[in-house]
Amino acid sequence: MDIQDNINLQPYNTLAVPAKAQHYAEVTDVSQLPALRQFARDRNLPLLILGGGSNVVLREDFPGLVLHMRMTGKTLVQEDRHHVWLRVAAGENWHELVEYCLANEYWGLENLSLIPGSVGAAPIQNIGAYGVELKDVFSELEAMDVATGEVHRFDKDACEFGYRDSLFKRAGKDRYIILSVTLKLSRQPHLKVTYPALKEAVGAIPMAELTPVAVSEAVCRIRRSKLPDPAEIPNVGSFFKNPLVGLDQFLELQVRHPGLVSYPVDARHVKLAAGWLIERAGWKGVARGPVAVHAHQALVLTNPGRASGGEVLALAEEIRHSIAAEYGVDLEPEPRVYP
Repeated sequence: MDIQDNINLQPYNTLAVPAKAQHYAEVTDVSQLPALRQFARDRNLPLLILGGGSNVVLREDFPGLVLHMRMTGKTLVQEDRHHVWLRVAAGENWHELVEYCLANEYWGLENLSLIPGSVGAAPIQNIGAYGVELKDVFSELEAMDVATGEVHRFDKDACEFGYRDSLFKRAGKDRYIILSVTLKLSRQPHLKVTYPALKEAVGAIPMAELTPVAVSEAVCRIRRSKLPDPAEIPNVGSFFKNPLVGLDQFLELQVRHPGLVSYPVDARHVKLAAGWLIERAGWKGVARGPVAVHAHQALVLTNPGRASGGEVLALAEEIRHSIAAEYGVDLEPEPRVYP
């Protein structure tokens, strides 16, 4: 085991929060995990499983063991005329995986281009963008039970995927270490370009000529135009989930707030655009000392001053209170908060 003490995690989280880990280890092979588990158990230490660090807010120093998942590898485990099943190690970079699949003509991930983070984190969040979610291409994952060390397989139903949600954010939170994810990808393109921004971005291309690569390029252009590069302006992307409200509340809000941006979910629920709510409440571009709401996308909180996670969360809480008072809507943060 190569366990380091008192390690600054600022380089390992995209908010550039300068929190420290009491203990830190890079995991490059599954065989390292039993000894690392035992190290933590012997000392009664909590674990923090870190991937790309793009969906985490470190409120303060972490008083335990941080396991930085760096396992890599891609294996074609099954294929037929219509599909391929690709097993991907948890430490692989997500966007690099998308590019790999595009190069090999494994289709289905193009709408999920340029999402930051690692493959192992993708199921926890059920990452999604432009009309596609991970669950749409998901087959199964392997995860180690932290308490027992046993490795379990979870199919789609077992993962209990929801909107930016899964078992691993609820009952399975901090219980499992995701080791690999198997995706079921298509040999034939099945393009999904109905999401308004994406539909507009590819509108000049005739459908007969539209390719998955063109869709991916359009998604990348949109994301780069809306979201700041964490390497330049520290952030975790969208800080809040788009809230779900009942139809009656939506109709009432629509009367009071003409132009309210929304997306139908089912006969009884509507999803509101959190960025629209925050911008209309006057938060776009607002700074609180070293932290701020991004000037071009109100859904993104930034940390240009490399401040503490507590300062970022204080701004987030101020925004939440404002939106609740103005619209009667509760905003839920998207990133996980530690400790």
